[in-house]
Amino acid sequence: MQGYITKGRLQVAEQLDNFINEQALPGTGVDQEAFWQGAEALFEKFIPQNRALLEKREQLQRAIDDYHKAGNPVGGSEYTDFLKNIGYLVEQPANVTADTQNVDAEIATMAGPQLVVPINNARYALNAVNARWGSLYDALYGTDVISDEGGAEAGKSYNPVRGAKVVAKAKTYLDNMIPLAKGSHADVTQYKIDTGKLAITLTDGDETTLANTEQWQGHQGDISAPSSLLFAHNGLHFEIQIDPTHPIGESDPANVKDVLVEAALTTIMDCEDSVAAVDAEDKTLVYSNWLGLMKGTLSIEMTKGGKQLVRAMHDDRRYQPSKHAAKNQLKDGELVLSGRSLMFVRNVGHLMTNDAMLFDGEEVPEGIMDGLITSLIAKHDLLGNSKFKNSREGSIYIVKPKMHGPEEVAFSNALFGAIEPIIDVPTNTLKMGIMDEERRTSVNLQACIAEATSRVVFINTGFLDRTGDEIHTSMLAAPFAEKAALKAMPWIKAYETANVAVGLRCGLSGKAQIGKGMWPIPDEMQNMMDAKIGHPKAGANTAWVPSPTAATLHALHYHDVNVFDVQKSLDASFDGLSDILTIPLLEDASTLTRESIKREIDNNVQGILGYVVRWVHQGVGCSKVPDINNVGLMEDRATLRISSQHIANWLEHGIVSVDQVKESLARMAVLVDEQNAGDPEYIPMTPDLDSSIGFLAASDLIFKGKEQPSGYTEPLLHARRREMKAKLAGN
Repeated sequence: MQGYITKGRLQVAEQLDNFINEQALPGTGVDQEAFWQGAEALFEKFIPQNRALLEKREQLQRAIDDYHKAGNPVGGSEYTDFLKNIGYLVEQPANVTADTQNVDAEIATMAGPQLVVPINNARYALNAVNARWGSLYDALYGTDVISDEGGAEAGKSYNPVRGAKVVAKAKTYLDNMIPLAKGSHADVTQYKIDTGKLAITLTDGDETTLANTEQWQGHQGDISAPSSLLFAHNGLHFEIQIDPTHPIGESDPANVKDVLVEAALTTIMDCEDSVAAVDAEDKTLVYSNWLGLMKGTLSIEMTKGGKQLVRAMHDDRRYQPSKHAAKNQLKDGELVLSGRSLMFVRNVGHLMTNDAMLFDGEEVPEGIMDGLITSLIAKHDLLGNSKFKNSREGSIYIVKPKMHGPEEVAFSNALFGAIEPIIDVPTNTLKMGIMDEERRTSVNLQACIAEATSRVVFINTGFLDRTGDEIHTSMLAAPFAEKAALKAMPWIKAYETANVAVGLRCGLSGKAQIGKGMWPIPDEMQNMMDAKIGHPKAGANTAWVPSPTAATLHALHYHDVNVFDVQKSLDASFDGLSDILTIPLLEDASTLTRESIKREIDNNVQGILGYVVRWVHQGVGCSKVPDINNVGLMEDRATLRISSQHIANWLEHGIVSVDQVKESLARMAVLVDEQNAGDPEYIPMTPDLDSSIGFLAASDLIFKGKEQPSGYTEPLLHARRREMKAKLAGN
């Protein structure tokens, strides 16, 4: 049993109390006693409001369930009027305009990829924050963007045939990003600086320069033999790196060894869906890593290629500026660009509680605790208590997930406003990312933004959570379509289009990110390149990617498409409400065959088991999990929500039986154990499924799915993870 320190009506787990008092508070200028008094008052004020909002969710769900049980229409004006009458669908305010101030360029005026990583994994967090810049040559060479045809297979040793393909493709990208006044970058034999200008020699001996000379921003190294040349295009930077002694540079006519691309502009350091944090021990690690990032001290020792090394946060990149260099990036005569991705922190939503703190003996809402502690820690960045700078504009960026409608956004806005005086920062220092992943938020998005016009810096869409909520909300209406078919139905396109339109209508362009969801298959980068160019074309100035390599490649899309030009051309009046409210139900259950039902259930069950067993047994909140076809997918709790709700819906309507699901669970458990046989830390579920805590958790998610609040997986997962931790500790 962990001990607690009593502070008025608050009780704080000793481990967390020590961390806050000894590590988080010192250097912030916040008095310890005043902080804890403020914390007590914060919980006293906001816990009742938090409970009332959760009860409102349940009231609305009961009303919707009763509506469907009565056999009422599942669409049309009667359905829409019903949603308005119960307060689910509210009147959207007109002329909403975001007026957020002090927003960093990476969010407001630049367009590029975004990473989301579990903050309790220091290696992942460091890889992400350092993914601001990525090697294009490495990203191409190591992925299927370069085909194996013609002897270009990637093996253990360097393949010069593959390398030549990489160089050729990279130079094609250069022709697109910085076209020459004459010729191609493939024909360049020398890049040099001559009397302050960039001069480029071609194979025929002719000299040329850039078609747009203002794109050249600066250089590194000796001016007579620069080691890198910096360029800008569509608001993003990249370097041509030159080194005649490097194996690649030596073989290149212009001695180019690589192209370094500005990639992950922003990263969400996640305390939520990708993290398994169920108690004070876990939460203290989460907060400790966030402190390390804010103070610039987070590092890990690791072995790579047989060598011991320390991975830490990257320094800024410095250049000798050209006359075209942006003046706001000059410092002491140098052009200085951030070497790190700008960091958001994603707090937990309103639902979950955590025993890291108690108020009047009850677990506190985790989202309130996250808001207070992550904001306190981020003040170190504002005060310059690090050799690095996260926000140059003096803001703290917090993503708030799983908010249902404008009342809950208003609650978060008020919560942020109450936290600011406790940590002694100006009003509206805390900025808000509003995740459009719940149905009640989608249909009321303009009203949601209206509740946080001075804080909003981010809205996005997410298929998995959004679909999980779609199914749970209309659980009793009828059977839902097969999972793959859901993506092709009108509601999802309307939802994606409306999200951008509402964001533009509310003035987010140039002030905030309008984001799109994750590419889940990290080993299929060519498919990602084919698909995700649709995101900037849709007007999204950021989109989620599963790895630093994917960020480097996805960055190329923002060179192909000028997002801010696209945003100017879009119809911001688009509504789409009728399609969004069209429930994606199965049109004809008789078209389902026994084999198609089995395939659907097996696919869902395998995905649930593959993720849950790692979450519960090993505390891994996000990882690449092999699907039923052994394709590695990046999974987090949103995957569980859609899969478990989908099976629960089919059970409810008799498409599948309890016995069929149980049979699939037993069979898929064997498969999942086989898929993980090579992991020495893996704890198998078989042969004794009845005593496997992970297997029982997966079963709970399905058979108790209909009763779970909003279909969320956290309550069941947290309970089973705590049970597993106690078992491993021998308690």
